Amino acid sequence: MTDTRSNSQTDGQGAAALVSNGVEFDCRDRALLREIDRTGSVARASSNLGRSRPRDLSRIETLEDAFGELVERRRGGSGGGGSQLTDNAEDLLARYERLQAALTATAQVPETVLRGTVTAVAGELAEVNTSVGHVRGLHDGVAVGDKVQARIGADAITLLDPGSDPEPDSTSARNRLDGSITDIDRGETVLTVEVTAGGAAFRALVTDSSATKLELTEGREVVLTWKATATRLVGENR
Repeated sequence: MTDTRSNSQTDGQGAAALVSNGVEFDCRDRALLREIDRTGSVARASSNLGRSRPRDLSRIETLEDAFGELVERRRGGSGGGGSQLTDNAEDLLARYERLQAALTATAQVPETVLRGTVTAVAGELAEVNTSVGHVRGLHDGVAVGDKVQARIGADAITLLDPGSDPEPDSTSARNRLDGSITDIDRGETVLTVEVTAGGAAFRALVTDSSATKLELTEGREVVLTWKATATRLVGENR
């Protein structure tokens, strides 16, 4: 199943992502495929984007395992070698760009605010004990014992069917909660879904097509996930 989500950006706009089998297709992946389409070469695309070709090739393989064939590679010969996008890749790009347009059109992105106490700090991430359990997020200077707010934008939350929820990845730095849908506000292109989890009300932005695939209705059990890097930790005195 392919789901949709978005990452929170510092300018308040949403950055879309398509999710399949635990793999996210995001703006960096879009840029890579568009550059391959423009140049006809993975090597030239990587060079133009200032990236590593081996890493980009590895990324393409990861994406293809989750989303299907995306790049058709042709060996050199009388017509020369190169790479071109598959029809599946064009469809994936179209779906991503429709989602990004819908999120950009959303005037305001609601937030869920959890209050708690910092229990651990590791580099740019800190762990906070909140009413829903331990939540991890980005900080700009906190210490163990500090009282903080954990702010999660509705465009940062992914809703999953509990039956298709992938096992947590030790490197994904994801927050995860089980919850149930308590309200659905249907906009023109994006739904705002309220989910109660751990006694707190979370709001998530979901496209109409994704809501249909997930069969979202009030009372439905879902899994909420969001990256620690999409959670902002802010001191209570700010």
